[in-house]
Amino acid sequence: MMKRLRLMSGAVAIVTLFMAGISSADTISYADAVSALAKDCGKDIKKLCSGLNLGNNRIQDCLQKNEAKVSPTCTSTLTSVTASISQRQAAQTGFFKLCEHDAAEFCKGVKGEGNILACLLKTKRIDNGKCNQAITDAGWR
Repeated sequence: MMKRLRLMSGAVAIVTLFMAGISSADTISYADAVSALAKDCGKDIKKLCSGLNLGNNRIQDCLQKNEAKVSPTCTSTLTSVTASISQRQAAQTGFFKLCEHDAAEFCKGVKGEGNILACLLKTKRIDNGKCNQAITDAGWR
C-alpha cells in the first residue's frame, strides 16, 4: 500500500493520502482529499511526523516508517484514497481514447481535447458507457 504512494509526487501524493469510505465506482476530488487529511490522519501526522515539510513524499515516508503506530482509520483512508485518486488520474488521462467514437460522432470538427470534452459534456446522446464513466470518474461532471 505505502509503496504505491511513492509513484505519485508532490501535492498529488499528499492529497491522495486521505479519504475514507470511497466505493470502487466513486472518485474523490483533490479538495475533498485534503479535507480528509486533517480529519483522518491529522493526529497521526502531527504525532509521528511533526515539523516535516509536506512535499517530496516526506509525509508518506514518515507514515511508512511508523506504519505500526498509524491509526487503523488513517491506514484505511490511505488505501481508499490511493485507489480513488489513481482511478481519477487514469480517467483524466484516458478519457479521450475511451470517448473517441462519441467525439467523432457528436463533435465533428471540434479540435483539442478540452474543446472535445466541453462538447461531450454538452451532448446528452453519449451512448458509450465507458466514455460516460470516464468523464464521471475524472470528476468532470
